[in-house]
Amino acid sequence: MEAAGTLERGLTVLRALAADPGRRTRATDLVRATGLARSTVDRVLGTLVHLGYLRTEGRDVLLAPRLMELGEAYLTSDGLRDTLAPLAERLAEELDESVSLAVRDGDGVRFIDQFTRRRTMSITFRVGDLLPAGRCAAGLALLDPAAPYAEDDQFIEPGLVAVAVPVRDESGRAVCAASVVSHTSRHTAAGLRAHCLPRLRETVREMETALAGRAPRQGPPASATDRPRAFGQEPGTGHLQSLTRGLAVLVALGSARGGLSLADCARVTGLPRATVRRAVQTLVRLGYATGEGRFTLLPRVLELGYAHLSGRTFGEIVQPHLVDLVARVRESASVAVLSGEDVVYVARVPTVSIMSVDISVGTRLPAYPTSLGRVLLAELPEERLAAIVRRRLSRHTVTSAAELSAAVRQAAVDGYALVDQELEEGVRSIAVPVRDRDGRIAAAVNVATPASRATPANLLRDVLPALAETAARMEADLAYTRAAG
Repeated sequence: MEAAGTLERGLTVLRALAADPGRRTRATDLVRATGLARSTVDRVLGTLVHLGYLRTEGRDVLLAPRLMELGEAYLTSDGLRDTLAPLAERLAEELDESVSLAVRDGDGVRFIDQFTRRRTMSITFRVGDLLPAGRCAAGLALLDPAAPYAEDDQFIEPGLVAVAVPVRDESGRAVCAASVVSHTSRHTAAGLRAHCLPRLRETVREMETALAGRAPRQGPPASATDRPRAFGQEPGTGHLQSLTRGLAVLVALGSARGGLSLADCARVTGLPRATVRRAVQTLVRLGYATGEGRFTLLPRVLELGYAHLSGRTFGEIVQPHLVDLVARVRESASVAVLSGEDVVYVARVPTVSIMSVDISVGTRLPAYPTSLGRVLLAELPEERLAAIVRRRLSRHTVTSAAELSAAVRQAAVDGYALVDQELEEGVRSIAVPVRDRDGRIAAAVNVATPASRATPANLLRDVLPALAETAARMEADLAYTRAAG
């Protein structure tokens, strides 16, 4: 049973890290928090860092976005979130109030999705957060699903009011609660009920119809394409293979609606059935899975850092990768998104140098004469490219519509854009796209340098490979998030 014990110890370390993710944590802190031996903690951390679930900054250990893979396995396992989310988002827009979806988790409820309205006094629940069921509208609705609705009049926090209605699946079982959440600066509890309850009930009926009409989910693939993959160097002698295999089993259990049998899970992961059985037994015993014959994941999986990671912004996710890139190439690096005809910088790490490119987060620059912009403009139709207003910013700036179009299309073919002193004399830069989980260009990452320090050939030879690798790592992290640029 050593393999099962290793998985349990790995999950214990993850829970300890997730319990206070805003605090800087070191291996010695985890020894105290878990009661595990230092050698065990070191081996667990080494394995989780190798898998990309954790990262290190000096002696500190931090949660990495790829850890969300575990929570996503639960969230996608039954299609509940993906089926109901569009209706919840529409309701939030119609009512101009925050709307959330929550499921029962023991004596509490966990949020599986939310659509907030950005205000000075905003709702800050995160996907994965756990609230006591008896003190919030969603929990009360699930504790007594026979009631027509439930109401929270500042039970969970002063000033917060909410109304919730249970959502039932095709068998009539209350599987989640849809809540409308507001603040007493906008509504009293009674006022919120009058404002939202009729439309909330209509939406819940639509949700129930959508659940009843879901197409059967396809069975598990023949082999695991989503099981934990390792990043970085090859594992050393301290690598815990049994922990890697146990986490692969957890991810695999989310690959089919209705769960997997042990035989199916063995086929998906490529692991021996005895190994799968030990991992599943551990997950069931710890409250992360349930079943007999077929096994499914439970909401408790979300406690493994999902809430903290789901609240991260786009800039926070890509920033550590920029830090690593700058350390490698010794030049400033940035990430930007397209806004109209401009690029807006959302993350930036400058290099320490007497001469450097002076740009800060939030800076807007015209897209057409920048390497970031050339990459981001690549998906625009020809007529929109032709309509971009262009002016000469340096003697090198491309101002003709035909030349700009050719440069943008070439960037799309090459997979990078190199701009030589078009924005400003003396500045060269090279950029590559960063794509979202659907393969669309979500952002671009670049390295900029004084022309006196690097020729275009230098950028292609020395910087482009590191830049492309950084973009791939950003994409791997962003694949498990819903952060927008």
